[in-house]
Amino acid sequence: MKVSKEFILREIADEYILVPIGEMAATFNGLITVNEIGALIFNLLLNNKSVDEIVMKILSEYDVDEQTAREDVNEFIGYLKEKHIIVEE
Repeated sequence: MKVSKEFILREIADEYILVPIGEMAATFNGLITVNEIGALIFNLLLNNKSVDEIVMKILSEYDVDEQTAREDVNEFIGYLKEKHIIVEE
């Protein structure tokens, strides 16, 4: 999976926002606000990290069990795929 080059992450007033750019800016209606963990996941995906690597990073930084972290990562990735922010290679 690969992050679309049509979205960038910006931090504005202590909030993280996925902003469509290029052609996507004309067709995507709105912005997507994500929390700190969503921003972390997005950045790790930009660096071609696997789901397992993302889960391990979250476990090292947050007080959460592995099952919950994995479910949350998979749910967020599913959302990004639904919005065409992540595309299959």
